[in-house]
Amino acid sequence: MTSTRRVFAAIGAALGVATLVSLGCAGSSPLPSKECLGKAASSSAGPSGSVTGATDATAVMPATPEAALQRLFGPAEASGEWFAPSFSAQVPVEKVRTLVRSMKDELGALRAVRRTDVAYECEFEKGLVQTEAHLDGQGRFVRLFFHPPRVKGRSIETSLAAVRALPGKVSLLVLTDGQERASLDADAPLAVASAFKLAVLETLRGQIDAKKRQWSDVVELDARWRSVPTGFLQTWPEKSPITVHALAALMISQSDNTATDQLVSLLGRAEVERWAQHDRPFLATREFFILKGRPNGNLLARFRAEDEAGRRALLSEVDAKPLAAGDVELDRPSALDVEWHFSARELCGLIEKVHALPLMSINPGPATATDWKGVAYKGGSEPGVLNMTTRVASPKHVHCVVATWNDEAHALDETKLFAPYAALLASLHEEG
Repeated sequence: MTSTRRVFAAIGAALGVATLVSLGCAGSSPLPSKECLGKAASSSAGPSGSVTGATDATAVMPATPEAALQRLFGPAEASGEWFAPSFSAQVPVEKVRTLVRSMKDELGALRAVRRTDVAYECEFEKGLVQTEAHLDGQGRFVRLFFHPPRVKGRSIETSLAAVRALPGKVSLLVLTDGQERASLDADAPLAVASAFKLAVLETLRGQIDAKKRQWSDVVELDARWRSVPTGFLQTWPEKSPITVHALAALMISQSDNTATDQLVSLLGRAEVERWAQHDRPFLATREFFILKGRPNGNLLARFRAEDEAGRRALLSEVDAKPLAAGDVELDRPSALDVEWHFSARELCGLIEKVHALPLMSINPGPATATDWKGVAYKGGSEPGVLNMTTRVASPKHVHCVVATWNDEAHALDETKLFAPYAALLASLHEEG
């Protein structure tokens, strides 16, 4: 699963437009390339050679990121000359133009750009957006990342209505200090993609608490559980030594699928199933990808037709199959019943159990880490599936916000969920 693709490094969302426009990211889901919008854009929005638009090679290039951002949100549309070739190779300029238009439509005119300790703060008429921006020696963008906006005047009820209007199946839950603030089918188990990794982490935490293993334990990578991206451990040699803590940190912060499968093998499938009540057998990501791979349609059909005992028996055949990244279907939803299913309430329960682990704060997801005393996040996506699960703490309150969207028939316009989700977090932050 990609997720999200992060995605998203953090999943960035600005007004419902995915905003990770970056040359490096780590995400939240198991599908290759879904985490990184930059990579996805180059495949879904046309080749980088299709970048078009006005250019002015004689224009004076900005000397600072502040000046570059002022120009980006000014009256002139973005030009291909404003972006380094390495950036344009991953993100067509039209993708940036679409994003900028959406932000200006939603937030109004840009008033100021200020440098902060961690990024740049773009102040618009109707809100603030924390932005990461880096230029090359010629004043061109090499990285651009917009964090979720702090939109003024949006209520929880407004965000709930926006989620309710989405096609397909949706679920949402907002808890404050354990009390329900808003919910929509919060007890319905839906496919959540890589958010299932919270169950793997809780299984590991339990075994460590029971003294069955330690964070410092070293294991050797087993080629039998080499999966496909997201992540990078699939590129490491067989029998590479790695600590259990490193596997867990990569599983959560970068949604590394090979790290996940190594842990499932180490902990035991049956142990993880204690926290995954709706899926029998509980699949490793490698098994998931093989079942949904293009060459294995007949195997998937057989798996879907079997009862639990029959599915478990088929896993030996699944595990014997080869897996290549090119076999993975990225374009359309496929068999969302063969997935990992959790309710929003179950995910709030899981993230509450593991939130205090330091590795949970490596990737804050769509939350702006500096807004909160503590942030824990895991999400996930695949075609037809999107989940975001966040626990944030202020000096006064603890909030859990979970949103899941499934559509069996259509690929999701993920921006439609990012926007109300980011607005929910902003509303909770404004409460203090």
